[in-house]
Amino acid sequence: VQLVESGGGLVQPGGSLKLSCAASGFTFRRYAMSWYRQASGKERELVAAISSGGGSTKHADSVKGRFTISRDNAKNTVSLQMNSLKPEDTAVYYCCSSWPCGLDDYWGQGTQVTVSS
Repeated sequence: VQLVESGGGLVQPGGSLKLSCAASGFTFRRYAMSWYRQASGKERELVAAISSGGGSTKHADSVKGRFTISRDNAKNTVSLQMNSLKPEDTAVYYCCSSWPCGLDDYWGQGTQVTVSS
């Protein structure tokens, strides 16, 4: 099983990034998927989640209207479009194979997002 995140980087406030998570080794289309983030010194928090078929999504209040989760079951990928980024969005972002995710679920290695001028 492997989850590999990509797309992180340094962006100015107000900018955009799109994170992607490529899944392999399990039947992706049967799993809800989530994006979490962990800022330095803080607990990991759920950012967004999507049902297995993509028909249901949830976004944290802090990102609602700015971030959008989506998935492509044909390509075994889940994405997070992040717009109007703020410095407080700075964190390591992780994808995982459930909604919500626990320690027993599959997690990626994370991708760093830094929002700074």
